[in-house]
Amino acid sequence: MTALPSPLLTVTAEEGRGWVRLRLTGDLDYDTSHELVVRAGAWLAVRPDLRDLRLGCAELSLCDSMGVSALLQIHRDAAAQGVALHVEDAPPFLDRIMRITGIHHLFARQEDHRPARGAGEAAPPPDQRPSPSS
Repeated sequence: MTALPSPLLTVTAEEGRGWVRLRLTGDLDYDTSHELVVRAGAWLAVRPDLRDLRLGCAELSLCDSMGVSALLQIHRDAAAQGVALHVEDAPPFLDRIMRITGIHHLFARQEDHRPARGAGEAAPPPDQRPSPSS
């Protein structure tokens, strides 16, 4: 039986003032997780002004336990430098993995920053709400 090679992980970077986004395409697994940790670490090293490191995960097709380990290592490295690590556009499988393993709270999630429906319509404080009879 011949083992098939894991699809490569492609990491492309975009940067702006105070942020870098690493777009991930392919599998984040045993064979590729070290590459991502190295790439993220390189950005942390060359950008002392960095406030946000974003991982664009829309094209991620797999994440195994080594991938989870890589996410945790990148989180530790970023937090040590005061940089927030964001997971953007997580596919359902990645979201599920992060919730099952209990690590979802470590990452600033895109949906955490989206306004809720009806945002901008502040409700009055509880003691000032009209009563149902008014």
